[in-house]
Amino acid sequence: MIFDLIIAIATVGIAIVLSMPRVSRSTTWRAVVTPLASIIGSGFLLLGPVLNLGYGGYAPLVMLALCGVAYLYGAVIRNNIQAGEEAIIDGTYGKLAKRVETLSSWALAFAYIISVTYYLNLLGAFSLSLTPFDSTLDAKLMTSGVFGIIVMVGWSRGFKSLERLEYVSVGLKLAIITGLLVGLMAHFSKQAIDEKLIFNPQNVTGWSAITMTFGLLITVQGFETSRYLGSSYDAKTRIRSMRLAQWLSTLIYLIYILLISYVFAPGQMSSSETGIIDMMGIVAPILPFMLVAAAMASQFSAAIADTSGSGGLFAQLSRNRITEPQAYLALGIIGIALTWSADIFAIVSFASRAFAIYYGLQAALAAIISVRRGNNPGKAAFFVLLAALGAAIAILGQPVE
Repeated sequence: MIFDLIIAIATVGIAIVLSMPRVSRSTTWRAVVTPLASIIGSGFLLLGPVLNLGYGGYAPLVMLALCGVAYLYGAVIRNNIQAGEEAIIDGTYGKLAKRVETLSSWALAFAYIISVTYYLNLLGAFSLSLTPFDSTLDAKLMTSGVFGIIVMVGWSRGFKSLERLEYVSVGLKLAIITGLLVGLMAHFSKQAIDEKLIFNPQNVTGWSAITMTFGLLITVQGFETSRYLGSSYDAKTRIRSMRLAQWLSTLIYLIYILLISYVFAPGQMSSSETGIIDMMGIVAPILPFMLVAAAMASQFSAAIADTSGSGGLFAQLSRNRITEPQAYLALGIIGIALTWSADIFAIVSFASRAFAIYYGLQAALAAIISVRRGNNPGKAAFFVLLAALGAAIAILGQPVE
């Protein structure tokens, strides 16, 4: 009961702070919120059980590696923001740079389709997890129904009215994550005092451990959204806010995985997409309900954002030969097909591969820009290596078994 009270106070406190006009109207904070919310959205729900069951006591090191790779690709995106999006598009850096930029935009548009499927499958699973309808079939039916709603809204009205809910859902999610971390800190401290901390064995080793890590890239994706906020913020603000969002998300993820890695025995963990709910029920009875609320709010808002982004990209890249409503319909058809043909972890792997292609192409673009600018050859070589890593992740990434 006391854990529940502490968690509730921390959650409400952060929610109040985030809703204060001084915070909510801050240009820097609003620029940070979009990439931060994307990075620590869905991954936060999956990574705890997945990393612990796969890597045991070494889970924090794997988390650090994932965040490190994400930060390197963040450096790629920041380089391309600094180079100037308009300069890239108008051919200032040559025709090859322009073509790679166009190709990467197509890759991002398709990556968005898979990421929406990922978000809505999580929404379907979490929304029913505490009800009598907690089954794979019911979750897929729920996901398909939400896809139908999104397609109908996008086709008939567009998403502008729904996008206004983004800041509210982001604030709710960040507040609940704070409450979760406070609860885990209290639980970890109690286990440490009672000398009950556990170092679980590693179940995935060797090459399989590397390829499974590749398949989890989507869980730390989202920082690239800063690049596409040019209508709201200047380049300097977007670069600074993306860097800050990645630092904050890395800190949050590492604290979370560190606190969760040494307090649960293998028998207390589940490999299902909603396994985190049962684990948090051990910490405090209030946490499962909070996690479900956070999942429903954040997954829906993330799905709306990526659906809107995908539709806009398809329309722009096809020069309106594909209209936004047509793109939404295609997204719904592909998403429902994926929902019924693959499990959530296979979809996570597909999404990771799709974003790896995008990041790899952006790294290739950064290399071209560096050469055209006459920068240090080492910088261009660094970007080429990241492009190769993106290709390796796209080819070799494997789903969680």
